[in-house]
Amino acid sequence: MLRAENIHKSYGQLEVLKGVDLELNKGEIVSIVGPSGSGKSTLLHILGTLDRPGKGSISINNHEINSLNDRQLAQFRNGNIGFVFQFHHLLPEFSALENVCIPGWIHGKKKKDVEVRGKALLESLGLANRLDNKPGALSGGEQQRVAVARALINDPLIIFADEPTGNLDSGNARELHQLFFDLRNQFHQTFLIVTHNEELAKMSDRILHMKDGKMN
Repeated sequence: MLRAENIHKSYGQLEVLKGVDLELNKGEIVSIVGPSGSGKSTLLHILGTLDRPGKGSISINNHEINSLNDRQLAQFRNGNIGFVFQFHHLLPEFSALENVCIPGWIHGKKKKDVEVRGKALLESLGLANRLDNKPGALSGGEQQRVAVARALINDPLIIFADEPTGNLDSGNARELHQLFFDLRNQFHQTFLIVTHNEELAKMSDRILHMKDGKMN
């Protein structure tokens, strides 16, 4: 599913990633843990094609990411990768359903087909009565579930989650943890999660440890 080899990344004189190797199989839920500043989020952004490595290679579902230009990379990302962040990044002027549908519309799918899938996803996440609500009218847990539905709208190969429960109380965090596993069981969805939450990490199929820009 995903293979990364010898990933390096520097910002000026600061070397953040120092030769990271990683493999991820379809249907796995893998957590990356480590102290702040260890390079976890930088690695996630590079694997998710939001940034490019200084050196190294990345293959996702046999697509060599390094060979894609910026336009091709954006198209690949939109159609194959989903993201869930600590901060939901929902657009405040749009409804929950519209926020979920936007990546599908950008991808060029038929508006009606995207709306049907968006409604089904939100309903499956317990938000059937919140389709028309804007983010400001939703709780933190509801906003994060909208963000999960948005990540799923294009049926991605993999979902990258960066501290997805960092902004939630313990009850909503547990619900989100369980949701990830329900989605894996239902859709055989693959997740790579950066987290400080020990409970979530322990539930994962594998835990990868990062320290000082390296995978230990």
